[in-house]
Amino acid sequence: MGADHQIAFFLRESAAPDPERRAAAVKGLGRTGGAGYVRVLTEAARDPASTVRAAAALALGRLGDPEAGGEVLLPLMEDADPRVRRRASVAAIRLGLEGAAVTQAFARLLSDPDRHLRINALDGLGALGQAGDVTALAGLLGDPDRTVWGRALSLVQRFRDDPAVRAEVIRTARQGPGAARARALDLLPDHCTEQLLESLLAGLSDPSADVRTAVARRLFDVARPEARDALAAALRTERDPEVAAYLLRRLGDLGDERVTAPAVRWLRDPDAGASAARALAETAPATAAAHLRTVMADRTVHPRPRSAAATAVGAGGGWDAVWLLLPLLDDPDDEVRAGAIDGLEKLVENGLRPWERRPVARALVAHLAAGGQHTWRARNALDGLTQALPAVRRLADGAESGKVRAAALSLLDGDDETDAHVHDDVRRFLRGLDDPHEPVRYEAVLGLERWVAATGTLPPGSEEGHSRLTALTTDASHRLRHAATSLLAALDTN
Repeated sequence: MGADHQIAFFLRESAAPDPERRAAAVKGLGRTGGAGYVRVLTEAARDPASTVRAAAALALGRLGDPEAGGEVLLPLMEDADPRVRRRASVAAIRLGLEGAAVTQAFARLLSDPDRHLRINALDGLGALGQAGDVTALAGLLGDPDRTVWGRALSLVQRFRDDPAVRAEVIRTARQGPGAARARALDLLPDHCTEQLLESLLAGLSDPSADVRTAVARRLFDVARPEARDALAAALRTERDPEVAAYLLRRLGDLGDERVTAPAVRWLRDPDAGASAARALAETAPATAAAHLRTVMADRTVHPRPRSAAATAVGAGGGWDAVWLLLPLLDDPDDEVRAGAIDGLEKLVENGLRPWERRPVARALVAHLAAGGQHTWRARNALDGLTQALPAVRRLADGAESGKVRAAALSLLDGDDETDAHVHDDVRRFLRGLDDPHEPVRYEAVLGLERWVAATGTLPPGSEEGHSRLTALTTDASHRLRHAATSLLAALDTN
C-alpha cells in the first residue's frame, strides 16, 4: 500500500465508530501524514474517547508543528485522563513549546498525582529553563519516588540563586514536611544555619526521623553550648535507632560524656549498638568495660554490636582483653570473628605484654592460614608481631592459597640487613615474581622495592630478577605493571 493509499485509509478510519480504530488511524496519520492533516488531529483531540485524545497528542508531537501543537496540547495537558496528560506533556517537550502558558501548564503538573506526569513536568520546566511553581517544586523534594525528588533536587540546585526559589527552600527547611524539609536543610549553605537556629532546635523533636537527622547534622556545626545541650537531650529521648546511632557517633567523637547512659541503653540494638559501643568506649572507658564484655560474650545479642564491642575491648586494652578476645576467634558468627581480629589488632598496635605475644601470634597466624574473607584483616593484625614471623615465612613458602601467600609476603620487611632472615626473605620475593597468582607477584615486587629503598640495589646474583621485573612491565595487571616500572626506575636512578 502506497503512502497516499495509507493516508486515505487512515482518514476513513479516523471516523470509524470503534474508538480503538479511530485511535490507530490517528497514530498512523502522525507517522505518515504531514502538516496538512493537523485539522484532523485537532478534531481528534476533542474526541470523547480518551484513547483517541491520547493518540492525537502523540501524533501532534510526531508531526513537529509547534504552532498547531501548542493550540491543542495545552488543553490536553489538563485532560481528565492521565494517559492523555502524559502524551500531551511529552509532545510539548518534543515540540519545544515555549511561553508563559506552557510554563504554567508544566507548573500545574508538578502537583499531578501521576508520578510520570510529575517527571514530565520537571523535565519540561528544565527544558524551558524555568522553575515553575516554586512551592510545588520545593514540595517535590519530599516525593516518595526517587526519580521525582532527584529531578526536583537538580532543578532547585539549578535555580538556587533565584530569590523566589531560595526563599521557598529556606521556608521548607524551617517548617516543611518530612523528607522535603530534610533535603532542603541539606541544600542550604552553612551560613544559613544561624538564621535557622530556632527552627533547628525545635526540629530535634520533629516526627520525621529524616528531619531529626538533618537538623542534628546542622547543629553539630554550631559552637554554642545550647546546641550541644539540645543534641545531648535529644539523644536521651530518641527512639529511632538510626537517628540514635548518628547522635551517639557524633557526640562520642566529641568526647561528650552525656552519651554514657543512652549508649548503655542502645548497646544491644542491632542498628545502634555498634555506635553505642564505640561511643561508650571513647567517652567512659571505666564504665564501658563491664558493659562491653557482657555484650561481647552474649550470643543472644545481634552480631553487629557484639563485633563492635569486641573491637572496643581491644582498643581499651584491659589486663584480660587478650583472653576475652581469643575465644571469639572461633565464634560461629563471621562478623563477631572480624570484630575480635580488629580488637586484637588494636592490642598489637598498643603493645602486648610479653606473655601475650605468642598466643596472639599463633591464633592470628591460624586465621591467616585459613584464608577466606578475613585474610587481610588477620594480616593487618599480625603486622609488627615478630613472634609470628617463622610461621608467616612458612605460609609465604607453601600456602596453597595465593591470597595467603601474598598476605604473608607483605609481612616480611626485606629492608633490615641486620635481620638474619632478611636474605632468605629477599629470595622469597624473587621467587614470588614467577608466582601464577597476581597478588603474590605484586607483593613480591613491593618487597623488593623495600629492599632497594634500603640498599639501593637488587641483591647480588639476582640478574634474573631484573629480567623478570622487565617482563612484568607488560603484565596484564595495571598495578603490577606500575609497581615493576617504578622499581626499575628506582634501580636506574641508583
